Amino acid sequence: MYFAALLARTEEGWVASDTDLDDVETLADLADLAREASADDDTVLVCIEQEGAWFGIVRVDGEEDPRIFVSSAAAAQRSAYGEILLTDELLGREPKAADDLDSLTDLDGTEDGEPAPDGDEPGPGSDAVPEGPVGDAELLADIGVEEKEVLSLSADDALGEIADALGCAELLEAVR
Repeated sequence: MYFAALLARTEEGWVASDTDLDDVETLADLADLAREASADDDTVLVCIEQEGAWFGIVRVDGEEDPRIFVSSAAAAQRSAYGEILLTDELLGREPKAADDLDSLTDLDGTEDGEPAPDGDEPGPGSDAVPEGPVGDAELLADIGVEEKEVLSLSADDALGEIADALGCAELLEAVR
């Protein structure tokens, strides 16, 4: 079960609303959705969770590039919504060009997805993602949730704890 919400900072405080991600296909689409929720280029947090498996936070501040944190890259990779967040840049990979022959064959001669010879670990061209958290764990530090706290959040109630720290837990629960 997925849950997605927008938390938008306003002059009066935070405003929470649930959101439908059915029409969101890219990170740019998600950032545009967040920007639409902000009247004055204020901070908007897009909160996504898959019950008990992973959560992701995307922070959009006006026209700046979105900042992303995902609690478990491996779990999120198995999710359509997680794939939106797991950009090549976030995972430290070079973007693959569809017409680039080098993207089809690794330097060791294996095609993407094939195991490396002799049981070697996946190389830099690999699509492997880390098991644990990826992204900017400091994305909430200036609004009261330090990096250490973000990294220690459990996927079971991370969004509730973040909303509580921001002072809008009741608003988030109302839209849940």
